[in-house]
Amino acid sequence: MKTQSPTPAPAKAAAPKKKSSGLNPVFVIPILFAIALSTYMFVFGDASHFQGGNNENLPIDGDYFGIIYKGGSIVPILFTCFLIVLVFSIERFITIGRANGSGSIDEFVRKVKGQLDRNEVEAAIKECDRQKGSVGNVVKTALVKYQQLRTDTELTKEQKLIALQKEVEEATTLELPMLEKNLTIIATLASVSTLVALLGTVLGMIRAFSELGSTGQPDTAALSTGISEALVNTALGIGTAAIATIMYSYFTSRIDELTYNIDEIGLSIQQNFAAHN
Repeated sequence: MKTQSPTPAPAKAAAPKKKSSGLNPVFVIPILFAIALSTYMFVFGDASHFQGGNNENLPIDGDYFGIIYKGGSIVPILFTCFLIVLVFSIERFITIGRANGSGSIDEFVRKVKGQLDRNEVEAAIKECDRQKGSVGNVVKTALVKYQQLRTDTELTKEQKLIALQKEVEEATTLELPMLEKNLTIIATLASVSTLVALLGTVLGMIRAFSELGSTGQPDTAALSTGISEALVNTALGIGTAAIATIMYSYFTSRIDELTYNIDEIGLSIQQNFAAHN
């Protein structure tokens, strides 16, 4: 009598590898500071922006480069904050754009849900290959697990549903850090830029009143220079904080939208598995 060999257990679906794409702040921030400092010294501080060709004098009327230079030593720090927000915002635009995949997310969700309703799992997997991106990667991982569980004879239906849900959660956990990377920096600068600007404002006012007190007589030039320094720092800090706040809100809403689409398809996969298996 021929002995029947036991059915091998299905292999675990390969989850997408954890991605580490994105700029490394440890290297990027010092480079941006060097760029900001060089710009402050050699562009804003160029002698052509000042009266008499000397950056120790007042700026030429209407020359904003000279006005910014007179903002004082806090300006390079604020300009660094602005460059950090700008660079990491561009990086997030690119990363989240790639996470969407090659086509419309809403159209992809509709196609996959329709194919699952018709129990066309292979077609849904091919659709994931065409879409790519974070949503496509997570859905493909879940569908591969779906196919493996259909042939599993050892687990109960409830255990299969739990395993399928766990697969979706694990794949999502691996994708989300790539999307959220560096958002903390943008969120931090939304508040820190204002505080740094406040520091520059206070220093400018201290300078203005110090000059006024040292002479004992009103010195309109010294007073206007100190007030100008304070206002330049205020403007740079508030502008940077406003941009950082807008960018952070925009990116978090995009990530929430992607997460919602993943959850929607994941629920459809589980419902389809319960209905057809």
